[in-house]
Amino acid sequence: MAAHLTDRQKKKIIADYVELGSYNATAKKNGVSDNTVRKVVRENSDIAEKCEQKKKQNTLDMLAYMESHKKQAQSVLDKYLTALANPDKIEAAKLSEVATAMGILMDKFINNPLKHEIDEQKLEIELLKLESQIKDSKPDDEAEDNFMEALNSTAETVWNENGGTDENCSGA
Repeated sequence: MAAHLTDRQKKKIIADYVELGSYNATAKKNGVSDNTVRKVVRENSDIAEKCEQKKKQNTLDMLAYMESHKKQAQSVLDKYLTALANPDKIEAAKLSEVATAMGILMDKFINNPLKHEIDEQKLEIELLKLESQIKDSKPDDEAEDNFMEALNSTAETVWNENGGTDENCSGA
């Protein structure tokens, strides 16, 4: 029961709840019931709110820090990429090291989630444009057929531009 918890335990429960956003997950992490977590959070709602504000501020501070050091990070990355491209280093490296480096680069640069999101947004915009153009210029039945042809063509173009690897298009 919550009455037997120390102040330190209660503060940890509140902090974990703010981080996890779930009574059940917080309860499991702290070895208490979810009802205990609910009670502790309700009794200390002001602390929970302050923790949430601190979490948001920490996120903003970290983003500002990252932005202020972006040029320095890019410089370091450029040096490492140059070193990775050195034929002598590639020849001296183990195959597993080369494969790991290639995998990381591919993961970070080729399969960038932001790129997928942007590609998806571009596709949606193109689809809306096509749909609007076709509806304005054709009778309903013919417009639907033409829209489907345009849709397939646009999806194929995006697929080919991404080397056939865009997961967002494969299930559509």
